[in-house]
Amino acid sequence: MASTSVSRTVPGTPEQVWALIGGFDALPDWLPYIPESTAVEGGRVRQLKNPDGEVIVERLVDFNETERQYSYAILQAPFPVDGYVSTIRVHAVPGRDDLAEVQWSGRFNPKGATEQEAVDLFHGIYADGLEALHKTLTA
Repeated sequence: MASTSVSRTVPGTPEQVWALIGGFDALPDWLPYIPESTAVEGGRVRQLKNPDGEVIVERLVDFNETERQYSYAILQAPFPVDGYVSTIRVHAVPGRDDLAEVQWSGRFNPKGATEQEAVDLFHGIYADGLEALHKTLTA
């Protein structure tokens, strides 16, 4: 099983950042390459569309409001992996009440791609996503 993780310090308190990204259906609020999200099954599943109209279906597998984190599994996506589970977390930055650290990580089995290709793909998605979050918070 392959994995990757990206962390980024962003402006805002952990509570403010979590308020923006902590909703499982909130990706369109901060992630420009996911302009559409529809919650189904009582909010436990999200159906996403990227700008090309490709559908990504993800299921919430763990949610912890107190620890400001959630994990989800991909059920359907145009990615060369299976067994994908990802977690997004918001942490306090010691000694700073105006910053938060966001960590986005995932593990998966490459399918139709090399392990490095799959790792590079998701590392790029996470890094680009956290850059978009930073831009949203500074706009």
